[in-house]
Amino acid sequence: MRRMHSPDAMPEKSYDAQQIELKWSDRWKNSALFQAEENSSKPKFYVLEMLPYPSGQLHIGHLRNYAIGDALARYKRMRGFNVLHPMGWDAFGLPAENAAIANKRDPYEWTRFNIENMKRQHRRMGFSYDWSREVTTCDPEYYRWNQWFFLKMLERGLAYRKRSLVNWCDECGTVLANEQVVDGCCWRHESTPVEQRAIEQWFLRITHYADELLNSMAELEAGWPERVLLMQRNWIGRSEGAEIDFHLDPAGTPIRVFTTRVDTIYGATCVILAPEHPLVAELTGAAAKAEVKRMIDARAAKGPGDIEKEGIFTGHYAVNPYSNGKIPIWIGNFVLMGYGTGAIMAVPAHDERDFEFCKQYGIPIRPVIRPVDGTLADAATLKESFPDDGILENSGPYSGLASEEARRVMSAKAEKENFGKPAVTFRIKDWGISRQRYWGTPIPVIYCEKCGIVPVPEKDLPVVLPLSIAITGKGRSPLENVPEFMNVKCPKCSGPARRESDTMDTFVDSSWYFYRYCDPHNSTAPFDSKKIAYWFPIDQYIGGIEHAILHLIYSRFWTKVMRDLGLISNGEPATRMFNQGMVIKDGAKMSKSRGNVVSLDEMVEKFGADTGRVFELFAAPPEKEMDWTDSGANGAYGFLSRVYRFVTRNIGNAQPAPGEADKKILRKLHQTLRKVTEDFESRWHFNTSIAALMELMNNLQSMEKQISAPVMAEVLEKMALMLEPFAPYLAEELWEEQGRQGPVFNHPWPAYDAELAREEEAEVVIQVNGKLRGRIYVAFGTPRETLEKLALGDAKVQTLLDGKQVVKVIVVPDKLVNIVVK
Repeated sequence: MRRMHSPDAMPEKSYDAQQIELKWSDRWKNSALFQAEENSSKPKFYVLEMLPYPSGQLHIGHLRNYAIGDALARYKRMRGFNVLHPMGWDAFGLPAENAAIANKRDPYEWTRFNIENMKRQHRRMGFSYDWSREVTTCDPEYYRWNQWFFLKMLERGLAYRKRSLVNWCDECGTVLANEQVVDGCCWRHESTPVEQRAIEQWFLRITHYADELLNSMAELEAGWPERVLLMQRNWIGRSEGAEIDFHLDPAGTPIRVFTTRVDTIYGATCVILAPEHPLVAELTGAAAKAEVKRMIDARAAKGPGDIEKEGIFTGHYAVNPYSNGKIPIWIGNFVLMGYGTGAIMAVPAHDERDFEFCKQYGIPIRPVIRPVDGTLADAATLKESFPDDGILENSGPYSGLASEEARRVMSAKAEKENFGKPAVTFRIKDWGISRQRYWGTPIPVIYCEKCGIVPVPEKDLPVVLPLSIAITGKGRSPLENVPEFMNVKCPKCSGPARRESDTMDTFVDSSWYFYRYCDPHNSTAPFDSKKIAYWFPIDQYIGGIEHAILHLIYSRFWTKVMRDLGLISNGEPATRMFNQGMVIKDGAKMSKSRGNVVSLDEMVEKFGADTGRVFELFAAPPEKEMDWTDSGANGAYGFLSRVYRFVTRNIGNAQPAPGEADKKILRKLHQTLRKVTEDFESRWHFNTSIAALMELMNNLQSMEKQISAPVMAEVLEKMALMLEPFAPYLAEELWEEQGRQGPVFNHPWPAYDAELAREEEAEVVIQVNGKLRGRIYVAFGTPRETLEKLALGDAKVQTLLDGKQVVKVIVVPDKLVNIVVK
């Protein structure tokens, strides 16, 4: 039963956001209202925001991501979907270790405290998460399956160990993450330069899936932002070319180079090795070795994109296998060991990077490609490279061939005569997952002097990370100082052995967590494959553009591995991906150093959770950057206050008989409902949805005393339903105020009446030289001649035309009239 009130007994209520929100937050706290159904016959909808790192505090920048996902989850529930909307914690990572060092606080304790605080903030915001599926990646029940997956990859050759360079601080005696290298020095002591050291590390063979990761993007084009796909294509970086051997003169190990332009090889004037190339040690003396080490350390400190090109001549030469000419061998800091073979042939006449390097060091330049309709450049006067395809010149038997044909013929010759072959290389490299740190998943292998590398038996999983250990930030890994963890018996021979002390990269945790949400309490498998078959792929994944490369590529790789293990049938984790825009304040990204961070608690205390949601969804389209301002939040609060007062003062009040106002209000109501519905079903223009609700509110207030009781009842009901995805606390309160039963989100989303929503009159814009000057309202289908006459006769327009000549009048029926004058 809806409540009936006498007008005399109804003093206007004021909107008390805190009282309303705390009331409903308490009611929702321990209920199962938001739990997804098992074995449901409903269509499913899996909506997910990327799980947060438990840093301790949510701020208003986080709010936008969650508000978008929650609005969609609530809307889909009302549309009859079985919605899975879970939340968890990406709980391992370096910040916990840093906190342990700085504050003498145990990482586990610090992480747990932060999780509880952030969970409290999530609950206070009223986000409709299924907390029964909560996942915390630092729990052994979760990371045991990280270890299980690692063992499965090890069985299939997808996990392997090799020596690799790391950042090393000699004073700390430890490995540093890239984030801990500041201006080339250790973050703890600004005067200690970081150097590169080679140590044994574990890798996952993501390159095995490089082609598939690239090709299967075709499945994502309809639902993923093109920007994300472009970034991933560039990161994978597939290049077709040839591998060619340059033999040392007079003898020695050949240098294999990768080139995409074998057609330019007659123009190669030197070979350049990456500083880390294995042959560097063989080709350099003590002085050069020291210079090479300096080069490596300098590049590690700055990154290859931030360095000036440097070279070292080795004093050795290589032989061009096509021309048989000798060319010098150099070492260049801009050549990457991780791309191709770690060695390039420099063709300065046809590559801008090579041109700059060779000009700098006085290395000859030899043009060998001319434009199709031009002449060959003169090396003596050449001011820039010519990188395009063309016609070969000065290239022996290949002169006169077009570049594309020459590449095919010359690659075939290399393969036939065993000095090379056609080849494909990728920019993406195998994923190094070893971290010489404590707070992460232990890698489940044991080292035995007799048996070598021995996998931990599955029955012994999880290898549990010991808690409450000393962390100093010095030494290779804190685990090495825990003998009860490190010292074990070999599973094969029962002899003395040692555990791996490295832990896994935390991107491992986040590469498959969304599968665990479907079956979070399974103790015998990572998940039940039947449950995955129902829920996957994710229908909508939401997160920042900063995760476009690493997290999203790793999770796509993990999905393909699980598919090949027979655990799942889908080849991609998510059908649709959305990147929300950043929230800034005072025109800048929020940061503690700028002092412009607004905590969620502070915002909620000042404005209320619903206000925060509405403002962040209203201030800009969700994919665009938005600037948080208190004045904007006050405006959103004012809107919600107006809605609350309007609804509560009109519940059951005596109303006039039906009249013309009813017709106008019903039209506006159904137009608004159509607008909000279409925004949810298309591009999520939540800003225009909320603007439409504000416009509806203005119309309602302007005709409040003229709306009949039946129409007012429909307005109040549908207003609460439309507010539910954006301001759920207020929607729930208004629903109860009306005497309606059950949570708002359990009621169907209202359908709009297309006939009621149809305008009876067309709004025709009048422009003068393209600028808006007025509007007229006419019946749909009004003839062009009539529209032109009405526009020219408009009083405001006539003053603008005074003394001017009308050149022409452009009429778009039912839309606009543009009067062009001079």
